[in-house]
Amino acid sequence: MPMKNEDLAALIKTKFPEAIMSIASFRNELTLTVKKDAVAEIAQFLKKNEALDFNFLSDLCGVDRIETDNVFDVVYHLYSLSKNHRLRLKASVSPDAPSLPTVTGVWKTANWHERETYDMFGITFEGHPDLRKILTPEDFEGHPLRKDYPLDGRQPATLRDIYRKDEA
Repeated sequence: MPMKNEDLAALIKTKFPEAIMSIASFRNELTLTVKKDAVAEIAQFLKKNEALDFNFLSDLCGVDRIETDNVFDVVYHLYSLSKNHRLRLKASVSPDAPSLPTVTGVWKTANWHERETYDMFGITFEGHPDLRKILTPEDFEGHPLRKDYPLDGRQPATLRDIYRKDEA
């Protein structure tokens, strides 16, 4: 039987009282907002703690909240295959220095997720083993999922023949 959200939150809050900024539950989905500098340490605890056993990072993505809160969020969707419980971690980063520690040492699948978030949002992950673009070409300018990215795009000249045949 999955651990109750209240028990999950209490266990994590007890271990990291200063790092947990907020706890929310909506439609039985638990979200912990944490300080960005504590992400890697919390991730390690969530995976290694036998009562939690969050052994599966199902997704990691960026969220652009610049217009409302002047931050980017990085959201981690975690699942325990053995315990059958879920958790969402969120950490905010400044648009001036959008960076936080990598969790590739905790979950290997974070490698690809972090690269995608880097490519689409420009958020860097300190200590990542191979942080380079994954979805766009090397000469692609900008970060397409940022709200400040122009609606008409700005692909390099080498891609115009592919993406904008009508404008050539």
